[in-house]
Amino acid sequence: MSGSPTSSIPAEQLSAGVLSSSESSPQRGSISGKAGDALGSAGDASRPTGPQPTGGHVPPPKELIGWVARLEANINQVVLGKADTIQLCMVALLAGEHLLLEDVPGVGKTLLGKALARSVSGIFRRIQFTPDLLPADITGSSLYETHTGNFRFCEGPIFANILLADEINRTTPRTQSALLEAMSERQVSVDGQTYPLPQPFLVIATQNPMEFEGTYPLPESQMDRFLIRISVGYPSRTEQLKVLQTHRQGEPVEQLQPVLTCEQVLQLQSAVREVHVEESVAHYLLDIAQTTRTCEELYVGVSMRGVLAYYRACQALAFLEGRGYVTPDDAKRLAAPVLAHRVIPKGYLHGSQRSAVEALIQRLVEEVPVPT
Repeated sequence: MSGSPTSSIPAEQLSAGVLSSSESSPQRGSISGKAGDALGSAGDASRPTGPQPTGGHVPPPKELIGWVARLEANINQVVLGKADTIQLCMVALLAGEHLLLEDVPGVGKTLLGKALARSVSGIFRRIQFTPDLLPADITGSSLYETHTGNFRFCEGPIFANILLADEINRTTPRTQSALLEAMSERQVSVDGQTYPLPQPFLVIATQNPMEFEGTYPLPESQMDRFLIRISVGYPSRTEQLKVLQTHRQGEPVEQLQPVLTCEQVLQLQSAVREVHVEESVAHYLLDIAQTTRTCEELYVGVSMRGVLAYYRACQALAFLEGRGYVTPDDAKRLAAPVLAHRVIPKGYLHGSQRSAVEALIQRLVEEVPVPT
């Protein structure tokens, strides 16, 4: 892809699928380690690889970078030893997309979601998903008022800036689908009426692995609405000791104060959309997606919606690192958390073999030539 123009590719063109994913460059890149380590391992190089903007693409304003640093530091007060995981959560927030935390019970999924939510002033609500939860319990319903003879819509808990959907896969698929319209269109339709949701709107969902008792797998269409799927994992021995010490007097997250307003979050999301993406890097994203579609180990590869989400995530990561442009390293670091839950594997990989699917995505990324 050498000699490609240096203009950026708007996300709208990516969404329309106007780029050809068959172009490639003669040079191959590499990435090592498990998918869960990709965020840290790919960033060890002293400088980003791949095409660099020749000029005119300034880094984000220092004021906005200060807001991001303040948010990250606030979350780090209560979520210990998980810097990479926190950064991925912030990628979802700044990209304006949704976040799925998947891991075994008791490792801090809900804590991480609450810490992020409490760090932003606005409406925060939590729903504990259970098998008997109904769609109207989430979206709201129309109630008849006898004194007026009219129906009045009562908003459900989904009318929030940040919604924590705890153990989302413990409820039935019918109730899970109540989130689809809200997550994709930021609105809710009830009894023929459409109601817009507050902005910004972010769903932070937690779920237990599928092999656990009492869980229902999320449908593929809903999984595709989540920008990133990550696991929290166990902290190191040192961090576990700190957790014991900091929880002597109760839950530190309950004392967390907001450090950003909703207006500031919207301003950050708008700034992320201005991050420059070289045309060769955009082709690199499409090449990775195309590789998943032709892989014999997958029934279904990454959709066009997934490519657009990948594009947005790379912009957000570059912004978090203080750059005004995206590099191929950003794409490598985000491949597994952004793409692995969007593909449907064959055979034994289907279902709960998450680590195997993430390893497959990383291997496919290694096979795609890196633009120079």
